[in-house]
Amino acid sequence: MTDKRPLWSSKYSFIITAIGSAVGLGNIWRFPYIMGQYGGAIFLAVYILIISTICFIPLINELYIGKYTKKECVGAYEAINPKFKYLGALNPITGILIAGFYFIVGGWIINYIFKSFSGNPVENLGEYFSEFVKNPFYTCVLTEIFLFICIFFSARGVKKGIETANKVLMPILGVILIFLVIISLNLPNAHEGLEYMFKPDFSKLNSKMILAALGQAFFTLSIGMGALLTYGSYIKEDKTLVKSAYTIILSDTAFAVLAGIMIFPAVFSFNMVPNSGAGLVFVTLPQIFSQLPYGNFISGIFFILLLCAAITSGISIVEVPCAAFVERFNISRVKSCVLLFLCITFFAIPAALSFGMLNDIKLLDKNIFDFLDFLTSNILLPMNAIFLCLISGWFLKLNGNDIIKNKFFALCFCIGLKYIVPIILILLMFMGLN
Repeated sequence: MTDKRPLWSSKYSFIITAIGSAVGLGNIWRFPYIMGQYGGAIFLAVYILIISTICFIPLINELYIGKYTKKECVGAYEAINPKFKYLGALNPITGILIAGFYFIVGGWIINYIFKSFSGNPVENLGEYFSEFVKNPFYTCVLTEIFLFICIFFSARGVKKGIETANKVLMPILGVILIFLVIISLNLPNAHEGLEYMFKPDFSKLNSKMILAALGQAFFTLSIGMGALLTYGSYIKEDKTLVKSAYTIILSDTAFAVLAGIMIFPAVFSFNMVPNSGAGLVFVTLPQIFSQLPYGNFISGIFFILLLCAAITSGISIVEVPCAAFVERFNISRVKSCVLLFLCITFFAIPAALSFGMLNDIKLLDKNIFDFLDFLTSNILLPMNAIFLCLISGWFLKLNGNDIIKNKFFALCFCIGLKYIVPIILILLMFMGLN
């Protein structure tokens, strides 16, 4: 039987866990290399404009629907209209599929922590990474370890598990990030990296870059996954959503900018390429760390930073289906987490093996890992966000004055919810399919 619905113990607990959900590998792994690919400072300016305006609407909408219905995703959609519960089910399904590839990266991070502190330097990091991800035993075991860590905190519940993890890990993440920023800023020619970040080149401004900034903003805030809706359902009645939403956005952006300040001065200091893609974290940065005094220690600290970010986001990913299982099947959290562990493993193990023994299996010309990434990031996340905006705007007939007291901004919110955000997300989704 399910217990009485849990609530956050304080406003700080809600804010820190919501920030933990938003601040993940998207900030520290994905944001810097995408920023590097799309021109540095001008991308950052567009990104900040988008995340503080357009993204505010679906973000606060998710929080409000959770708070309004006091239910997990399936129940929340059903509360608006029973016909929509199947659309709500897409959120936990999306979470399981995201975990199927995201948690593999969490396993890679664990490996790099041990490798950094082992004292055995790797000569060719590119070759090492390529061979490591093909190892069927280590990648599968490490993926399951990371999955267990995230499931463990969710199984302990909202206050003892999710709150506790974020209250411990987020301050650690912040301290390590500032420590590494200081080291990076003291490297030779660090100013070149700062110029790249903060001196805009308007020739780089184009539609492709704007769409990339849009995609990154929605990705990093976990919009369309149901995490914010689920976390919103645990809010007490006396919480101010607008202020909380902007606190989440500002904090998420601050972490992303600090990650850039940590990475770009180091990259420019060692004459490396700032747009080296996903390999920036697992190949380029370890090469830089190896050339620094106490490089292994710094590398280990960096990957601990990544692990903290991955766990806080990972917990929010598993909480969406966990809450759905608890409330839809009327089972305990522990039973829900056991079931969820099996569901995620079903997708994660083949995805982990897709760089080696299952590399020949292709879906839309992609291996299993890349296909899960493509399916969730380019289709399911924007589609879920579109559904919730349209359902809230047209069927719930959400009154902006219930959320925003200023009549003009409330009107802008409603117009954005009904028209602007769905159109942008539809455009983003179709561009992502090309």
